[in-house]
Amino acid sequence: MLNRSLLIAAAVVALAACNKKDSTAPEIDVNAPLKATPVAPPANGDWTTIVTETPEGGFMMGNPQAKVKLVEFGSMTCPHCREFEEESHQALLDKYVKTGLLAFEFRNYVRDPFDMTASIIARCGGKDNYFALTHAMYDEQPTWAGKIQTADPAKLQQIQAMPAQAQFAELAKITGLDSFAAMRGMPRAQIDKCLADGTMASKLVEMNGDAQTRYEVQGTPTFLLNGEVVETKNGETVWKQLEPKIRGAIGG
Repeated sequence: MLNRSLLIAAAVVALAACNKKDSTAPEIDVNAPLKATPVAPPANGDWTTIVTETPEGGFMMGNPQAKVKLVEFGSMTCPHCREFEEESHQALLDKYVKTGLLAFEFRNYVRDPFDMTASIIARCGGKDNYFALTHAMYDEQPTWAGKIQTADPAKLQQIQAMPAQAQFAELAKITGLDSFAAMRGMPRAQIDKCLADGTMASKLVEMNGDAQTRYEVQGTPTFLLNGEVVETKNGETVWKQLEPKIRGAIGG
């Protein structure tokens, strides 16, 4: 059964509801060369091509034995998550994941039915397509999420009365995410099957519960650095606060 908190009526409000906590970042020069020795890359020459699904349900990119592990609890409809993705994406991969010193895991944290729909589609292609599709969804978030704002309220009311899996298929059409994924190589039949698969939605709800129970996650984005929740403050971008902590954990 899906958590009843996933109500369509909450979707529009949730688009602007992301969190942050208070803390102070250490004084570390993030532009200086890394002191730690990179880990020899895999046979294909790039740690970013190594993606595994974790027991917690997330997808992890990079060296599974990396000294530092960064986990993001992220929502596909969260503007702050998109901002973090935009600012951090290239540096996170090029400076840290590719060195083999850091592994990055993304765990979907769903906040509303649109978020659930996007998360299911992103996960539908499995580990080989997950990060590329997630990045593309964040890049185009203003377009597909914007369609939520302009959707016919009467149509949304009708959808809300449908069974959960039927809702997701309709919401994929409203946002255009079904076509979005299909244009990026995912077969339509596969998309339809994933949206109709109740186990995928149940897994995402389970992941939410685990995040709330184990780490008291209440908003997105929230980060774990080597298993500890990272506290950040308002007024400065998350990446600018997070990168020095990553450098400190790696060893400068």
